[in-house]
Amino acid sequence: MSELVLPGGDRLWYDVRGEGPPLFLVPGLAGVSDFFAPHVEPLARRFTVVLHDHRGCGRSSPARIDYSVEQMASDVVALMDHLGIARAHLLGHSTGGAIGQTLAIDRPERIDRLVLCATWTAADGWFRLLFQNRREILEGLGPGAYARISALFLNAPFWVRLHPEIAAVSEEEARRRIRDPEILLRRIRAILAFDRRADLHRIRAPTLVMGARDDMVTPAYFSEELGRLIPGAETVILPDGGHFFPVARAAAFRAHVLRFLDPASVEK
Repeated sequence: MSELVLPGGDRLWYDVRGEGPPLFLVPGLAGVSDFFAPHVEPLARRFTVVLHDHRGCGRSSPARIDYSVEQMASDVVALMDHLGIARAHLLGHSTGGAIGQTLAIDRPERIDRLVLCATWTAADGWFRLLFQNRREILEGLGPGAYARISALFLNAPFWVRLHPEIAAVSEEEARRRIRDPEILLRRIRAILAFDRRADLHRIRAPTLVMGARDDMVTPAYFSEELGRLIPGAETVILPDGGHFFPVARAAAFRAHVLRFLDPASVEK
């Protein structure tokens, strides 16, 4: 585990595991790489897995900057340069998928294969209304209410039934996760502004798009649209699993990822 000091002095926390072709695992809006914890060890058997916490999140600097998806993508490039990695596979979940789209369009020489999970093309009426309400809950009721309500949107009902603790976050735990609500509000504005639909036809990296039929944050129609607009993309829609299907349907998710990134591999 290490830190990269970015221009201006902000710190980007990162970790590198395993050996093999480089694979960046890029998390979503919460920006914390622990989301991928169930997958790091299995993937590190075949890849050099690179993890990081987004700027403003987790163990990285709590910076009140003007966030954008392009800025988040530039932080990934800075980390690639720091590690001496010219080209890598990238797997992005949700906001991480928006980062992946941006890099595949603007820096195609840096992306080998691309996996886009539970992500979107551009904010539509549903997406805007959802995040308007989440934003109002954060501003009006605080981190605890935001975390508890968000858990119901992010996770499939069957998963919450099996793990009710994920929707029972204490105020103390929520404030630990959301150290500065203003940073999260700025990051929400950044994802609402994201729209690269007009450029998706320029993506040349082999691409796997994955979604879940019951995802309430980035409904499956977003994944289907990405699959249509990205040349040659493969689209896989799981029957359930919610927005966090890489956790709730971990085995199925990883099987598709390994098949796509390393067709010769057989997970044991």
